[in-house]
Amino acid sequence: MRRSTARALIGREARMTVPSPAGTARPKGFTSALRGLGNRRLDHYPESRRRYWYLAIVVLATVVLYYQLYIQYAVSTAIISHYHMTFLYFVYISVAANAVGAFASLVAGVADRWGRANIAVYGLLLVGLLTTFALPNAPGKVSYLVIYACVALVEGMILVATPALIRDFSPQLGRASAMGYWTMGPVVGSLVVTAVTGRTFTGSTTWQDEIRYAGAAGLAVFVAALLGLRELAPALRGQIMVSLRDRALVEARAKGIDAESALHGQWRGMLRLDVLGSALAISLYLLLYFSAVGNFVVYFATNSGYSAQRTNSLLNWYWGTNAVFLVAAGLVADRLRVRKPFMLAGALGSIGFTLAFVLHTTQPHTGYYTYAFIVAGIGATSGVAYAPWMASFTETVERHNPAAIATGLAVWGWLIRITVAASAACLPLVVSTVTPLIEHGTEVEQASVQAAPALAITRAHPQLFAQLSSYPPGKAPAPLLARAVEEIGAGGLQTVRKAAPQLKILRTHGPEVQRATAHNAHEWQSWWWVCLGGQVLFLPCISVMTGRWRPREARRDTEAHERLVAQQLAEMKEISACRK
Repeated sequence: MRRSTARALIGREARMTVPSPAGTARPKGFTSALRGLGNRRLDHYPESRRRYWYLAIVVLATVVLYYQLYIQYAVSTAIISHYHMTFLYFVYISVAANAVGAFASLVAGVADRWGRANIAVYGLLLVGLLTTFALPNAPGKVSYLVIYACVALVEGMILVATPALIRDFSPQLGRASAMGYWTMGPVVGSLVVTAVTGRTFTGSTTWQDEIRYAGAAGLAVFVAALLGLRELAPALRGQIMVSLRDRALVEARAKGIDAESALHGQWRGMLRLDVLGSALAISLYLLLYFSAVGNFVVYFATNSGYSAQRTNSLLNWYWGTNAVFLVAAGLVADRLRVRKPFMLAGALGSIGFTLAFVLHTTQPHTGYYTYAFIVAGIGATSGVAYAPWMASFTETVERHNPAAIATGLAVWGWLIRITVAASAACLPLVVSTVTPLIEHGTEVEQASVQAAPALAITRAHPQLFAQLSSYPPGKAPAPLLARAVEEIGAGGLQTVRKAAPQLKILRTHGPEVQRATAHNAHEWQSWWWVCLGGQVLFLPCISVMTGRWRPREARRDTEAHERLVAQQLAEMKEISACRK
């Protein structure tokens, strides 16, 4: 940061100080342990080992949360079949869940006042219980929707609390790598979904079993978080910490900071272009990611004939490369001390790979490994963009008010969930071919195989069978029956009669499925163009965020900040010595 900016920030934080009462000692023993389950506050910035432990718990909690949230999409075709849903109904489950989660994210803005850790811990408990016991036992599709919306409600709040905890425990010079690990949560959660279902969802287990596995994992992580997760006191987390060298200064200033006054006007302070614009931009950029999570199983089933297991195996290429590059990009961005070049390079790369994906949509002979290469490229490049973006976004919020991080993340969580809900609602309007293919595609395909000999006979004698079909079964006139026996023989006529149920399916749903098959690829391609447009719109919003483009300038800012911190510490020591 520049010298003037650093002085302004430190000066502003110093002006927010007022005398505060000394803390009281906590009781020891079992009573202290019980109180610790509710009061998780740390009055001193933790040393590295404990800090890494807290960060690990938060990342693990995020992984298992998204495992529980995304598992339904991996078994979507089985859920649709079990509850006799239309595809449109299943889509609107996602719409409702994301809408509920969006407003839950806004509510989670209270984490700046009430803390983050308890939201994360007890949120894990609620999601684990709902996923293990309620969701797989939902008696009908309406109750399934309501329960899943409750899961999304809690998830929307945790979506704000967990990145806020990551920010609190990671100074700016390690922020991108820390956010890289946090953003692995949704990605590794998706990877766990595809890995588990790819190995277990093969006929020996049901979709209910798959959801219970996720719930059990969530409850296990809840126990770890209950016992091990802590958070910084408001006066500590309400300051900007550029590097670990700032620790002494941050703790010294915290003794006099009034955390309540620092939160005055917290929501109004987030209504700025660099906060709202960048949050909306990343929401549009991630349209393809959310489409991959929610719709790739359906897309590849209807467009390429892939089973759910094969599609989930393909998605492993996406999630695996994405996870690796999220962390790698974060580490390099921290080393170079810049974010914007990574956002730009990653966005341009993902645009290129997404364009290739769009163009291959209408090429029916595209092979599995061609798709694997493309989705791996999308995963890698989007990882390069996203981890530095998360770091830059929290630093942008800090520039306005470091005490209102959860408020800024609540705005981001609201926008991203509203965008996902709106896109899910629009998907069936763009891709109208999925419902007939999901609902009747399989039975039409099976009927066409089973009735193949009968179909050959009816197609060879269309006029004869058109006349026969105009009469109820067994009511055809004798001369017409005699003509039928003469033309196709008694055996051929018996073949057609046996295949009557399959032929009825083909007459009822065959034309609809045939039209859907003909237009399916083009309609999906239109949707992928929308997702590509979202990535393009992300580009101009990079420039409004905080941070340097050149590593040399960023290094100078850091050096100026370190000199200023050293000066502030020296002045504090002088004042302390004079008082003695």
